[in-house]
Amino acid sequence: MEYIVISLLVINLLILLVILFKGTNSDTIEKMGRLETNIVKEFGDFKNDLTRSLNEDFIKLNDGLENRLRHINDAVNERLDENFDKTNKTFTNVLERLSKIDEAQKKIDTLSSDIVSLQSILTDKKTRGIYGEVNLKNIMENVFGENNKTIYQLQYGLSNGTIVDCALFAPEPLGLIGIDSKFPLENYTKMVDRTLSNSTRIEATKLFKSDVKKHIDAIASKYIIPGVTSDQAILFLPAEAIFAEINAYHTDLIEYAYKKRVWLTSPTTLISTLTTIQVILMNLERDKYAKVIHDELKLLDVEFKRYKDRWDKLSRSIESVGKDVKELHTTSEKITKRFDSINHVEIDSLTYTEKE
Repeated sequence: MEYIVISLLVINLLILLVILFKGTNSDTIEKMGRLETNIVKEFGDFKNDLTRSLNEDFIKLNDGLENRLRHINDAVNERLDENFDKTNKTFTNVLERLSKIDEAQKKIDTLSSDIVSLQSILTDKKTRGIYGEVNLKNIMENVFGENNKTIYQLQYGLSNGTIVDCALFAPEPLGLIGIDSKFPLENYTKMVDRTLSNSTRIEATKLFKSDVKKHIDAIASKYIIPGVTSDQAILFLPAEAIFAEINAYHTDLIEYAYKKRVWLTSPTTLISTLTTIQVILMNLERDKYAKVIHDELKLLDVEFKRYKDRWDKLSRSIESVGKDVKELHTTSEKITKRFDSINHVEIDSLTYTEKE
């Protein structure tokens, strides 16, 4: 805008000079000199004012730009700080999750090694037997308490020379019930392995059923003794999967065991059975104490009747004594009155009367 004004002033000055140059007299030249001087002075003043105005505008513009840039810089720094905090938190969360994933992976690796170790342990027949016995021991202790020999005993010797894994002393008419742990795992593993051929699995199924029947026969012949034990026994399968397989797909084994009076149980069903027996034992114990209380109440009734008879006798005796005391009190009153009348008799008047 200021450059346009300057251009206009220069043009006006040139027009004025042209007009002035049309006259050639000395006055005109003098006037032009004075005019030139004035124009130069005004132009200098205008230049100074324009320079001052431009400087002020530049300073204002510079200040405005600096303030704007400062504001933008502050906003950018604030946004960067905020984004940095979010990024830092995200990075921290990622690190935490990675550490948890790493920890979980370690647990999975440990669990995998434990499973492999367990599989290697269970491949040995003797070790499987120990595993089943330990599992049975833990169940008995959880239900009846540790070393509760009045209800159960582990590795109990029977009269026929055999030793049962656990003898349960159930209330009559059940009596002693033998519980033996069996773990038919080898042929079961082949039977359920889908990677094997169909013929191999069918053969493994036959062998598995044969193994279970052998266990049932052994328990029926060893641990059911007439007159010594109950007429039934329990076969404990430590694996729920084997028990479920038999109940779902091999009901003929259930019927075979039923005929032999041997009941198949898993950890879950054995706990349910033992809990039922525990409730029966508690009820019997409660009934026994109830009978004792009833007998004591009968004896107390006899003693109370005897006490009542004696109290009646004492009451009659007390009534008789009370009657005697009352009669004695009457006699005492009469004697007292006699003494009083004697004490009030006048001796002089009595003497005079005798003389006359």
